[in-house]
Amino acid sequence: MSILINAIILCIAALHLYFLYFEMFAWETKGPKIFKQFPKDLFTPTKALAANQGLYNGFLSAGLIWSVCITNTEWHFNVALFFLSCVAIAGIYGALTAAKKIFFVQALPALIAILLLVVTNCF
Repeated sequence: MSILINAIILCIAALHLYFLYFEMFAWETKGPKIFKQFPKDLFTPTKALAANQGLYNGFLSAGLIWSVCITNTEWHFNVALFFLSCVAIAGIYGALTAAKKIFFVQALPALIAILLLVVTNCF
């Protein structure tokens, strides 16, 4: 089960690395195609804000990757739980404030990983 959990954690980390790329380097080019409901003239003035979000996503990804590298079971659990919780909270907040699909793309995978992590840690 730990291989499955680590694989899910790494998939979530990869997703957040993509968010880092998108928000830091492709905001003005890909942003208008993804966020069609926003006016196109909004992307240039918000480039720095998006890059800041991308940087935070990079930190989340780094923490998730770090958690998979930890060999101590207790520390692996604690670090993975912390970073997955951060991802889930960010996804829930994003779903409430920006777009509902953020819940399914960001929060739901993290919540599934948390559930698997907790269930396997209890047995």
